[in-house]
Amino acid sequence: MRGINSGVAKNKMQSKIHFISGLPRSGSTLLAGILLQNPRLHAGMSSPVGGMYRALEESMSRKNEAAIFISDQQRQSILRGVFSNYYGEIDSKEVIFDTNRIWCTKLPALSRLFPEARVICCVRSISWIVDSIEKLARQNAFELSGLFGFDAGSTVYTRVNSIAKSSGLVGYALDALREAYYGAEANRIMLLEYDDLCRDPEASIARLYDFIGQPRFKHDFDNVEYEADNFDLQLGAKGLHTIRRKVEWIERPTILPPELFHRFQNDAFWRRT
Repeated sequence: MRGINSGVAKNKMQSKIHFISGLPRSGSTLLAGILLQNPRLHAGMSSPVGGMYRALEESMSRKNEAAIFISDQQRQSILRGVFSNYYGEIDSKEVIFDTNRIWCTKLPALSRLFPEARVICCVRSISWIVDSIEKLARQNAFELSGLFGFDAGSTVYTRVNSIAKSSGLVGYALDALREAYYGAEANRIMLLEYDDLCRDPEASIARLYDFIGQPRFKHDFDNVEYEADNFDLQLGAKGLHTIRRKVEWIERPTILPPELFHRFQNDAFWRRT
């Protein structure tokens, strides 16, 4: 009986799981808040599943001398089990979106674990992503942020350099997005531009539903809610996951020095290809 139940859970998760990934400060929290209005869906900010997944990968690698006793089939079952066990508490939801920037680097594995899964990649001008992060840092002027290693002596230049490098918040996500975009599984991803989501949310969300093969839902784009104050305060980045109630496009000038803003203007590679 246990084997039958586990098989049912496996098949059910394969047909209901999708992913949100892409670039930071590009609308993933806003997207989660919108999707949560649909009672059939579950979505949220970055979950711990990505970290657990990566830890399991490392523990089952040759770094562990006992890994020779783990078959590929066992690896797949264990990794798939992370999702089914973590989301077992919300089994009533028909579709689950797990959010993590790591998923852009795991498409070869995800395509085998969940053949029907799709990845929504939130994207935005890199210059405006960096500007948004700097704006958040200045709003929390009396709180050092973990986004920059809690460095009390940082400047806008050292802050930007720290997040732009390949191991940084923005640099890592951009490299991961390139990997997914140019990879063999690129047909599994949908790029969702932050600008488009804010300017025409109805059309953007309709395109998302069509991409994952789900019926469309009538969303209220004037009353979107999502916040994670406890997580943001712990990171020293209050407001990181707080969104405005109304989905709309708001123009504003950049707060970055000109050379920093222009430094990233050619990095939106998906707009050129």
